[in-house]
Amino acid sequence: MVTRYATDHLVETQFEPGSRGRVLKNLLGIRGKRQMDAREALHLDAATDWAIRHVAANQRFTANDICRWHKQWLGDLYPWAGEYRQVNISKGSFLFAMSAQVPRRMREFERDVLARHSPCTFNNPDEMLEATAITHCELVLIHPFREGNGRVSRLLSTLMALQAGLPLLNFSGITGKQRQAYFAAVRAGMGRNYAPMVEIFRQVVAASD
Repeated sequence: MVTRYATDHLVETQFEPGSRGRVLKNLLGIRGKRQMDAREALHLDAATDWAIRHVAANQRFTANDICRWHKQWLGDLYPWAGEYRQVNISKGSFLFAMSAQVPRRMREFERDVLARHSPCTFNNPDEMLEATAITHCELVLIHPFREGNGRVSRLLSTLMALQAGLPLLNFSGITGKQRQAYFAAVRAGMGRNYAPMVEIFRQVVAASD
């Protein structure tokens, strides 16, 4: 759900003509949701490969890095890729950070979370799981972009796992009841309770061997 207020003039609030309100206005004029989903997935694979090749094992991640990955992924599809959203968005009754707060929240995320948990070179597996769980929860709760927040958060987690010497993370098991558990873990993160997300990542790592 998008809360527009006085933002109807923004491109990120608009849908592609003829898409019946299912596809955001895009640079390629794609109107079909399945076609756009497939194009986004293809571009995400390419962006992931690019990020893996350009991220150092000892790199401390920043908010600018996350914007750069988002731009690398969606820059050929949407004009606002890599830029913080200017609309308020929610999932069901859950409202993410207000758009006006996003720049400040991302600065705090960089200072208080990324600087503490990256590079993810912890020797203790539990420390690695906690680091990825915390960064994932906090970035999802901010939801800095108009679209693709969950996927760019998973990309950050994947790059952190690679820094820790783990294989590419496999998130395909987060479906059905596990998907509901994932959303519950995100909500628990609002109260700084990251234990549920740690368990989600423990299962993801186990499925990635």
